[in-house]
Amino acid sequence: MTKNNVLIYDTTLRDGTQGEQVTFSAEEKLRIARKLDDVHFHYIEGGWPGSNPKDMRFFEMAKTVTFKNARLTAFSSTRKPHIRPEACPNLKALVLAGTPAVAIFGKAWDLHVTDILKIDPEENLSMIRDSIAYMKARGKEVLFDAEHFFDGYKANPRYALRVVKTAWEAGADRIVFCDTNGGSMPYEVGDILKKVASVIPGEKSGIHVHNDCGLAVANTIAAVREGVSLVQGTINGYGERCGNADLISVIGNLQMKMKMTCLPAESIRQLTNLSLYVSDVANIPPLMARPFVGRSAFAHKGGVHVSAVAKNSAAYEHMQPELVGNSRRVLVSDMAGKSNIAYKAKALGIDLNKKNALGKVVHQVKLMEDKGFQFDAADGSLSVLMKKAIGEFVEPFTLECFSVVTSRMLDNPCLSQATIKISVGGEEELTAAEGNGPVNALDHALRKALTKFYPQIREMHLVDFKVRTLEGSEGTAAGVRVLLDSTDGSEVWSTTGVSENIIEASWQALIDSIEYKLSKDKKRN
Repeated sequence: MTKNNVLIYDTTLRDGTQGEQVTFSAEEKLRIARKLDDVHFHYIEGGWPGSNPKDMRFFEMAKTVTFKNARLTAFSSTRKPHIRPEACPNLKALVLAGTPAVAIFGKAWDLHVTDILKIDPEENLSMIRDSIAYMKARGKEVLFDAEHFFDGYKANPRYALRVVKTAWEAGADRIVFCDTNGGSMPYEVGDILKKVASVIPGEKSGIHVHNDCGLAVANTIAAVREGVSLVQGTINGYGERCGNADLISVIGNLQMKMKMTCLPAESIRQLTNLSLYVSDVANIPPLMARPFVGRSAFAHKGGVHVSAVAKNSAAYEHMQPELVGNSRRVLVSDMAGKSNIAYKAKALGIDLNKKNALGKVVHQVKLMEDKGFQFDAADGSLSVLMKKAIGEFVEPFTLECFSVVTSRMLDNPCLSQATIKISVGGEEELTAAEGNGPVNALDHALRKALTKFYPQIREMHLVDFKVRTLEGSEGTAAGVRVLLDSTDGSEVWSTTGVSENIIEASWQALIDSIEYKLSKDKKRN
């Protein structure tokens, strides 16, 4: 290992699952573990095998998998007080997990020893010593997590140092310094690790921090600057309370900013995909503003910003988004100037120079946003608006009328029926359909009516439906904004509608969605 190499130790599957709303099945944990291995992480902590049947099942399943790049690691505490390690169920389960590496945590803060465990400080040291020796005798790579090390050092530096020295002398391959409560400052982390370097060499040390002060990434970087060569954390910062250090941001900063080597370049380009993948498995919406990989990380809204970025992206971007698998986005809103609209039109393949339509579109967007429309995340609606402005759009159908009825029978769920009458080229079509809600029924009826004229409509379906109240003080009479996500299997697009009537707002978004699909197919043909 060279001085500029940093090992990545992921604990999403263990510490990450202690976060609120984060849970994975054994099968999901295995999927994520495979993904982390594909991205060349060095260690994957799979869980605590002695704590629950699910983790034990995960480790049994993992025995059938060959990890090409990562060392699968099982986590546990030291032996229980006043028993031999071979009699401790925690250590027995750790051995049964069958992983090449194990992580054992022990108390480094005397408060936990005397007030929480209520044991003699010397017994705590014996627990650490015996547990590490027991696992080393069984051929395991052992990482010792010095729990609460920084709090312990600040309270009683002599004892905290005895703890890590005991672990080191017992044969631990690496000592991981933990800011378990997440309350340390970066300068404290740096100062303490400077003093510890004479006891534990940096190339054999690691850092594990929590984010209770919003400083987990900063504290991790401070530790690396002091020579620590392994960083622990979780994907997207999932973890107990305020979470762990976000490995996505840690890797981005270490490799892209500090020019250290964490992962191969091709893996760095997978960071955005990795973040979204874990978010999807966890069923937690991605954080838009997540550094490096968030959807908004390289999004530009202000007209001055967009004008500058179009000339030189470095004007308002700290790096090229493609390096981490992300992409630049230009948002269109009432703050947008001509630069935003021109940039967006070019990205959508629309020439607004025709009929000098640029100014007209800018004006139209500002008027519509004043009414509550939002085009930031509605490229489908924006594309239709632009094409209409330059005369490249022909209305594919005309609505004659529609009605939606929702009824509920005793002990049965609500059911909606929609009836719609449209005309295409002078030919009328009247049809009806049911759905589990008014918008669903209207969608079914409209697509059923149009399929006769446009068979490709069968390819598309709605994938998401969002409603937002525009002015909460009006209560149920408030205007609403609807955002629809649609797909035809090859592309996903978003459309929007605004009205005081949720059905009308949904209809607007639905029409834009279908018009976008038909316009797209017409251009392709």
